[in-house]
Amino acid sequence: MTGGDRMDDRRDAERARLAQADAGEEPWRGWGPYLAERAWGTVREDYSEHGTAWDYFPHDHARSRAYRWNEDGMAGICDEWQTFCFGLALWNGADPILKERMFGLGGDGGNHGEDVKDYWWYLDSTPTHSFMRWRYHYPQAAFPYDELVAVNGERGRDETEYELVDTGVFDDDRYWVVTVDYAKASPTDMCVLITVANRGDQEARLHVLPTLWFRNTWSWGLPGRDQVPKLVGSPGRLVGEHWVLGQLVLEGDGEPTTLLCDNETNTDRLWGLPGRSPYPKDGINDHVVSGADTVNPAGEGTKGALHYVLDVPARGEAKIRIRLSRTSPPPANQPAPVLDLGTDFGTVMATRQAEADEFFGRLIPDGASREEAAVARQAIAGLMWGKQFYHFDVQQWLNGDPAATPPPDGHRFGRNSSWRHMNSFDVISMPDPWEYPWYAAWDLAFHCVTIARVDPGFAKSQLLLLLREWYLHPNGQIPAYEWAFGDVNPPVHAWAALKVFEIDGGRDFDFLARMMHKLLLNFTWWVNRKDIGGNNVFEGGFLGLDNVGPFDRSAALPVAGVLEQSDGTGWMAMYALNLLDMALILAVHDPTYSDIATKFFEHFAYIAAAAYDQGLWDEEDAFFYDVLRLPDGTSTPLKVRSVVGLLPLAAITRLTTVTLNRLPELTARLRWFLANKPEYASVIGARRLGGDGRQQRLLSMVGPDQVVRLLARMLDEEEFLSPYGLRTLSRRHLAEPFTVEMGGQEFTVGYEPAESTSGLFGGNSNWRGPIWMPTNFMLISALRDHAAFFGDDLLVEYPTRSGSKHTLTEIADDLSARLISLFVPDTWGRRPIYGICELFQTHPDWKDLIAFPEYFHGDNGAGLGAWHQTGWTALVADLILTLRR
Repeated sequence: MTGGDRMDDRRDAERARLAQADAGEEPWRGWGPYLAERAWGTVREDYSEHGTAWDYFPHDHARSRAYRWNEDGMAGICDEWQTFCFGLALWNGADPILKERMFGLGGDGGNHGEDVKDYWWYLDSTPTHSFMRWRYHYPQAAFPYDELVAVNGERGRDETEYELVDTGVFDDDRYWVVTVDYAKASPTDMCVLITVANRGDQEARLHVLPTLWFRNTWSWGLPGRDQVPKLVGSPGRLVGEHWVLGQLVLEGDGEPTTLLCDNETNTDRLWGLPGRSPYPKDGINDHVVSGADTVNPAGEGTKGALHYVLDVPARGEAKIRIRLSRTSPPPANQPAPVLDLGTDFGTVMATRQAEADEFFGRLIPDGASREEAAVARQAIAGLMWGKQFYHFDVQQWLNGDPAATPPPDGHRFGRNSSWRHMNSFDVISMPDPWEYPWYAAWDLAFHCVTIARVDPGFAKSQLLLLLREWYLHPNGQIPAYEWAFGDVNPPVHAWAALKVFEIDGGRDFDFLARMMHKLLLNFTWWVNRKDIGGNNVFEGGFLGLDNVGPFDRSAALPVAGVLEQSDGTGWMAMYALNLLDMALILAVHDPTYSDIATKFFEHFAYIAAAAYDQGLWDEEDAFFYDVLRLPDGTSTPLKVRSVVGLLPLAAITRLTTVTLNRLPELTARLRWFLANKPEYASVIGARRLGGDGRQQRLLSMVGPDQVVRLLARMLDEEEFLSPYGLRTLSRRHLAEPFTVEMGGQEFTVGYEPAESTSGLFGGNSNWRGPIWMPTNFMLISALRDHAAFFGDDLLVEYPTRSGSKHTLTEIADDLSARLISLFVPDTWGRRPIYGICELFQTHPDWKDLIAFPEYFHGDNGAGLGAWHQTGWTALVADLILTLRR
């Protein structure tokens, strides 16, 4: 379809493309921004003895060393199998290397863990990637690579990170603004507009190299996989031939120089050994930067670039038109056509942008402010750009490739060696495209809630993916993330599936049934592996909340015993209720699910009651705590007031008379429980008339007697409630740190609103005070669920001790507004996420470019951690859509 083939109703054009993709009629999702921002320093590329990924494949190797599993680049796209890759390279004439990928520090290089040191933004993307926009700010002075490494290396955990803006390279506006717009003319025909703006007060030169290459699948000695594709250059164009893809053409306007080399390792530079090609992966880099004779004079290779040299006047701009198209299926033996870079190119660009505006205009409620609408659109853009091709055959990785030196024993029998069944070859939503360029199970669940707002088909496929046979462990465990697939993430997949099912209209019962069948295996794994005492309270491990307790919950305890966790038990109570809700929905169409509903009703009752029986609830403090249970039968509550003790609020559902009348077996079992096991009445006994006048019953881990008291803690400004949401740790621990002595050691938890000064869990892990979007979102959802039961009859003081009482719905709305306010300008025109950085707060070139940080300062809302954590932080878009609907 060209730009002239417009839909009769443009407002529905993007939704029509989604429908075609879902039906298998047109592969509109086939090409997308699936090229990673970082492949170096990842577990997949690490074959070291002790799993030192950042050292084994550092940034300095990235330009010269062929990747084994996937590729990286800037503003990049590829097909869903990453057969080809397209990205942008830049050179300001001063840097020692081409800017082909973002630079940052590894886990041991930053004073707060991994940290990228470039500035770029995902400004737009429709769900089919029919229109996308990406922006990057590139210094005109030499990029201060060495300075960033040295200064950050000198700083301790009690100091802030030294960022690129701190070096002064953006002073006096001496930088380039590079914007890349993508528009699809068809699923395999992409128009690319590169705009280069010189913000300085003098004319400057920029080298721009749109680059096309094939992922290296041929150098590893794998049987039947040694066929090498080919790129051939001619003036202003590259033509590719691939036995699977067919013919691919990259065409550029103007008169660029065509440069070609091979996507092969420069073994001579790295190790002083002869290589497979005299023109290896860094050949274009060396040729442009130093004039080396390192590009193939024959004009052939597997990596090629169109080299533009732009002299741009002060405060002026230049534009480059590029078109990338699959022009023929295999065997692709016909002459390559000339691609249209004129009228049709412009029509495609204008049409797709207009369709994107229409799509988001219909999605975002009229009640949202202009600023909120921009936040929601950019949050969704970040999610869309965060989809990446992820390839990882764990068994092949553990064993090593035939053409490579056999890996050491520490590799073959170390990290992830019990996950040999895993074989990933999929496009997956990543938490952060640079700091976390690998999926994480519970992050992904949160991503899908927001993704479902724009692309429910993709959201459902993502949730199902991690439950497929090549991901889910044979024992039923869901893989956590590539650094340790066996780590334990909170069981939120069922919760997310219900959210996605509801957002999608509540009609896809097949999706819900498929999810439930696999989740039954996972629930059984939890019960068998994480309830050591068989007493219905759960251990779990760190459960995503690393660094929240006095010691590392994923490591061996400092004394003999078992740590029974309030969050683990709360998550499992919620999990049981989620599966109960699934069974209730499915039982409408298949009565056999009524038996499963009864099973999870009982399981919830046992778990919720056990939390009280086993001492997780502290009646005097009105809070849930972890409990350390020792072999002699004694127990010690770890009285840390953290989000661990609030998460049991999320274990809630309602049973209406309509549901109970439809499922007489469940009704009978509930009555039997109340008659014969009155000790469960506190978690299943509450009932009242709903807003429709029908009787309803509350199933909740936090009963009516406890909920108001627990909320008094949560909504206290001296504890959890901040101007920008809920803190992870009570602010009371600032003056009163919690300390416990065990095994001759002293362990302390104190409130830290920003980055943690403790290296307990390593990296930038920090749950000791900052505001985290996913836990806030869960607790807001829990408040709305409680409000559905109590209605306007339950009024809670908000904030605590204010004397002002509000409904739970009003409180949920206000908490949502506080989180949204992190991203929008306040009355002084400042966005809290940008803290005291004046460049981001006031400069017209920067202040409206919105980042989605990993977490936020517990007192002032400044953004911290990974800067592009558009996965779970994109939940702000869902909050906006819900609050302003």
